[in-house]
Amino acid sequence: MASTTTTTIALVLATLLALTISGARGQPAAPGPSPAPRNLTAVLEKGGQYNTLIRLLRATQVEQQINSQLNNSFNGLTVFAPTDNAFNTLKAGTLNRLSQQEQVALVLYHVLPRYYSSSMFQTTSNPVRTQASGSNGVYTINVTSTPSQTNISTGVVDTPITNTLKSDFPLAVYSVDKVLLPYDLFGSKPPAPAPAPAKEKPDKTPTTDGPSAATESSPSAAVGLKGRGAGWSFVVGVGVMGIVGSLL
Repeated sequence: MASTTTTTIALVLATLLALTISGARGQPAAPGPSPAPRNLTAVLEKGGQYNTLIRLLRATQVEQQINSQLNNSFNGLTVFAPTDNAFNTLKAGTLNRLSQQEQVALVLYHVLPRYYSSSMFQTTSNPVRTQASGSNGVYTINVTSTPSQTNISTGVVDTPITNTLKSDFPLAVYSVDKVLLPYDLFGSKPPAPAPAPAKEKPDKTPTTDGPSAATESSPSAAVGLKGRGAGWSFVVGVGVMGIVGSLL
């Protein structure tokens, strides 16, 4: 009797276990947490010393463009983030003298159109195109890298990468101590060409076969003519007086 009871309990438990497993398989798995949206501004705000760059990103609307690319691009992005102190070392009025289009180009010059880890800089080929490259010019940088340091050169400024704020595909953000000034906007301009020498105008004074006007109008010539006339008058007068004397 005890054996029969034990068998019955075992069958009931087995049936319940089978039903539980079957029900668990029929239900869809609970969704996992969705990945947080990729946001450059959030990374900069967390860094705490990139307020000027954040204002430029928003004023030029480049912030929206970058965040959209981060969430829809397969290549990722790399951003060089100048600190507030880097912007403060610029000459007064540097940013204000730029047009709206030039400010956009300056911000995009700090963005590379693909993800670069720190080790990838050691094998990259120069020059490296930036997001600012387009119909208005080719904005490039040169990168030199060793296992211990990476330097960025624009032809106007040189600066090392001082800190890694984020390096997780698809976004890498590196801190720099200088604003990257593109040569296309801040490089020395060639001097303006000197104006061509004025051509000499030809002398249009008409020429004649007679005595020149200078001779005719010269005071010495006039005096000579008057003297010659006076000499002839004296000769004629002497001759007339001689004739009259003979008649008397």
